[in-house]
Amino acid sequence: MSSPDELRPRRRPTVSVDVGGVLVGSAQPVVVQSMTNTDTADPDATAIQVARLAHAGSQLVRVTVNTDAAAAAVPEMLRRLADLGVAVPVIGDFHYNGHQLLVEYPAMAAGLAKYRINPGNVGGKRHDENFQTIVRAAVEHDKPVRIGVNWGSLDPQLLTQLMDANAATASPRDSRDVMIEAMIESAMRSAELAEETGLGHDRIILSAKVSRVRDLVDVYRRLAARSDYPLHLGLTEAGLGMKGIVASTAGLSILLDQGIGDTIRVSLTPAPDGEREEEVRVAQQVLQSLGLRSFLPQVSACPGCGRTTSTFFQEMAGRIQAHLRERMPEWRETRPGVEDMTVAVMGCVVNGPGESKHADIGISLPGTFEDPVAPVFIDGRLDRTLRGAGLVDEFIGILEEYVAGHYPDPEAPVRA
Repeated sequence: MSSPDELRPRRRPTVSVDVGGVLVGSAQPVVVQSMTNTDTADPDATAIQVARLAHAGSQLVRVTVNTDAAAAAVPEMLRRLADLGVAVPVIGDFHYNGHQLLVEYPAMAAGLAKYRINPGNVGGKRHDENFQTIVRAAVEHDKPVRIGVNWGSLDPQLLTQLMDANAATASPRDSRDVMIEAMIESAMRSAELAEETGLGHDRIILSAKVSRVRDLVDVYRRLAARSDYPLHLGLTEAGLGMKGIVASTAGLSILLDQGIGDTIRVSLTPAPDGEREEEVRVAQQVLQSLGLRSFLPQVSACPGCGRTTSTFFQEMAGRIQAHLRERMPEWRETRPGVEDMTVAVMGCVVNGPGESKHADIGISLPGTFEDPVAPVFIDGRLDRTLRGAGLVDEFIGILEEYVAGHYPDPEAPVRA
């Protein structure tokens, strides 16, 4: 009898694509990507948002390049990023007029780390000519290209051709199935044309983004079986808040668990004045929950029940999580391995001590009717018991001591 692992389809090995020093594909870890929503013509605002996304952990950041003003501003935006000490590769997103902008603004073309083009939006009758113009710019500037097919902007000529051919068969397939095939054909034909134009096989990344989870899974399974290019995953127009988070997590998790996907983006619609960085944090958590990568010490916290009616437990869990997130940018540079640390913040004695013992460091608060003491466990052993209103600050101090002792700074001078 086959094991569950043997029954899972597995992604064929991919080539590895260098995107501004970040390797995508092959045996490389899955890369987290994000995109700005500023007007790229404003180099200050765009540089600041790129920096914030990079600070949150985005390894690649995409910006819209849709106008002359945006194209002209890219080099200045990149200079300001450099002044901020941010070296994240920046990708240009081109639709409709990319073939013109990449030729007319060579400094922009040279500064970007990668070009993203949608073969459905490069110009009707002159489709191949415009597409090849973009590819030649990529070859000239030695840039990789993501060929990103979208459900909502398929090449109409190709779609019509496949729909007509399907209608003429004795047993026509469902239109959804033909749409998925059209997306795959668009991606594969475009990759073939790009290579014929001179772009290296190891300079191409593919994507085929849709807005429904089942469609996402189906199209990428088929695309993965057809090619060995690295694949960028994402549910396009995922939506607002919880809906966008749940839908993206569902689709990405199925594919990533099957070995499909080399870069990911969670395309959340932010709340007004909401943080764009949320999409980065969700993408990281998807990968960390699947055990594929580690980005941040993981906090186990119970949901609370009738034993934890006090809000003190929720406030403590929130403060500890926020502290870890605030410290992580520095720890990432000075405390290698800390991202694998586990922390338990539990609300009562039912599961609290046990969960705390399983974590690297944990605290178990009393519930509503229990003694007002909070045992602290370190590496599976009871270390001490905290009491009083200041126990959260005390625990954070213990947490800092644990990090300093268990994840030493490799650059710190060694004491004689």
